[in-house]
Amino acid sequence: MHALALLAACVTVVGAIMVITRRVAVHAVLYLVVTLLALATVLVMLGASFAAMLEIIIYAGAIMVLFVFVIMMLNLGQPDSAREKEWLRPRAWLGPGVLATIVCAELLYCTSPLSGPAPVPAAITVHDVGADLFGRYVLVVELVSYLLLAGLVSAFYIGRNRAGGR
Repeated sequence: MHALALLAACVTVVGAIMVITRRVAVHAVLYLVVTLLALATVLVMLGASFAAMLEIIIYAGAIMVLFVFVIMMLNLGQPDSAREKEWLRPRAWLGPGVLATIVCAELLYCTSPLSGPAPVPAAITVHDVGADLFGRYVLVVELVSYLLLAGLVSAFYIGRNRAGGR
């Protein structure tokens, strides 16, 4: 299990480096999804499966869709057909595909009976999650919501000004 955790951590680091070094924003988003999935794998191996599922649902799902919408809204200047051809080239999908295959293989191994008996996690109820989010973490939840709102409004403003020719 220790080697699998190190492999997932390496995939996380490689994915994060690829996010920083990509010139095309959509390619960076692909690597960011793989990085978030690998980080969720590390969380599962640490026994924090609830946190891993929240990360997959919130970050790898909702936030990545928001990033793609912002990228589409900004319209970075290339003609649409040339940009789409660049995004759909197999070379662009090879790196994230390999990293995602490694992460999926690790998750399948960790959830299979071959990995040994799984520890029994403590039950987390909806009431516990709600009490934590709107109890001691309410300030953090509100700050994150304002940060996401500010990013969305900024992206809309930048996209509107570019579309209007200003």
